[in-house]
Amino acid sequence: MPMPGGVYQQQGPSCFDKMKMGFILGFCVGMASGALFGGFSALRGGIRGRELVNTVGKVMIQGGGSFGTFLAIGSGLRC
Repeated sequence: MPMPGGVYQQQGPSCFDKMKMGFILGFCVGMASGALFGGFSALRGGIRGRELVNTVGKVMIQGGGSFGTFLAIGSGLRC
């Protein structure tokens, strides 16, 4: 049996909090996949040294941003 709601009842996270959490989760997943796919692609292309680090970093940020945006939009639609 559920407890009756009182004056001090806690509320769940807001829709904006859910969207922020979706973006953060998507950004982390996108960064990890960007590191894997970007790293293998750059190594296969023969890129080494500083150029490798710059290329993989750019792919990680792009992947994280795009996947994070899509997950934030999806979280917002579910609110």
